[in-house]
Amino acid sequence: MAGIKLRAKEKGGVVTVKTIMNHVMESGRRKDKESGETIPAHYIKTVTLMIADKPLLKANWSGSISKNPYLSFKYKGAKGETLKLKWEDNKGETATAETTIK
Repeated sequence: MAGIKLRAKEKGGVVTVKTIMNHVMESGRRKDKESGETIPAHYIKTVTLMIADKPLLKANWSGSISKNPYLSFKYKGAKGETLKLKWEDNKGETATAETTIK
């Protein structure tokens, strides 16, 4: 479940970051079709991106984000820098990924 695809590419001093985070993203409001029981909430609550151990972006999410969320953004940066992404969900599970900006 805890896979992350992370890419970052620089062009003209602007870095474009694209990432897909594999996660079930259950809101806690859906019911199981067979049992009728409510499926417990299980979603990414915090996404943090760092450049050279300095914070670049921090997002606080809730159960309203779709399954396997996609995040893309741009910032001023340079080739060769290392970008790290980490997410933590509401159950304390985490996943990390790292890439070098191309």
